[in-house]
Amino acid sequence: MIKKVAILANGGDVAGLNPVIRAIKNTAENNGIECYGFIDGYKGLAENHFIRLDGNPISSGLIDKGGCIIGSSLNTIVFKYKIRGEDGREIYKDVSDQCIENVKKDGFDCVFTLGGDSTQKSARDLFVKGMNVIGVPKTIDNDVACTDITFGYNTAVSVATEAIDRLHTTAETHHRIMVLEVMGRYAGWIALESAIAGGADAALIPEIPYDINKVSAKINQRIQNGKAFSVVVVAEGAMPLNGEASTYDTGVGTGIAKNFAGAGNKVAKELQELTGLQARCTTLGYMQRGGSPSAYDRVVSTKYGAKAMELALEGKFGVLTVIQNGRLDSVPLEDVVGNNKKLGAIEGGTEESNVRLVTLDHELVKTARDVGICLGD
Repeated sequence: MIKKVAILANGGDVAGLNPVIRAIKNTAENNGIECYGFIDGYKGLAENHFIRLDGNPISSGLIDKGGCIIGSSLNTIVFKYKIRGEDGREIYKDVSDQCIENVKKDGFDCVFTLGGDSTQKSARDLFVKGMNVIGVPKTIDNDVACTDITFGYNTAVSVATEAIDRLHTTAETHHRIMVLEVMGRYAGWIALESAIAGGADAALIPEIPYDINKVSAKINQRIQNGKAFSVVVVAEGAMPLNGEASTYDTGVGTGIAKNFAGAGNKVAKELQELTGLQARCTTLGYMQRGGSPSAYDRVVSTKYGAKAMELALEGKFGVLTVIQNGRLDSVPLEDVVGNNKKLGAIEGGTEESNVRLVTLDHELVKTARDVGICLGD
């Protein structure tokens, strides 16, 4: 019999976190179950820092509220948790057993993990070690395995599409190439879908290494047709043919090996040289994450949160709530992590991870090609 549950959000913030929390909390309340939230994700779990959500004024008015009322931790891995040693130096320690002990001591019957690939990898590992968890797929990149869509993605695409609309007017007025760099380290869903929605002329995504000469040929053809301007969307993880993505090291112990930056500027510089048109790059960055969720994300977040609580009531743990073929369902976290099954692996997004990528036969790729969007291949 479920009596108490807790929620944690981990990884980058997205629009829709608060509606998910609201849906879990409301469904819990309606079934006489206490609901709590760990502060700042896995950090709160490790340090046993939580607040009660049901009956708390902080939990009111969440459906349209951006951000996350319980915070979210970045690069926090409980299997490699940064602490201060006796000599004052920073060291890394496996505190997963302490996390499990905290949950047992607090009397939580289930912990809901709101996050992407890395978050659900840790959730799966904690489940293997004995903690009841249910995951909810969160990421603007839309790259969590086994689900058709993640919450936060639709809002990000909407923001990117509005940016393309605005860049179009500047591109046409000043006869320029306007490059928009959007998020998408390994998956190009945002770039591809916003390019279609915004009527871009090219979209460069991580899954399709691009030939910059193919892109410049597309733009030069537009110039010959009397259209001396173009809009190009570039995912941050896009890479040239026989080249590498634009990255920089983040330092030791962050849990992430590298950050992506500079892809848009690189493309803009090369296109200016190849076409003779001035090219400018706009990096949308964190604008894609923040602010109020779209109507779609409010609905899908609510569906995910309510479904997650339903699964807890049914005693189905170690699973991820998903939407497949338009229907709510759940899949084992074992399927979500793919072959990345080593306990305590510090991050997802590895070659062994079951990350959802854009495939060449996907309908969005075919649609883009049909309407004349250059994908650089």
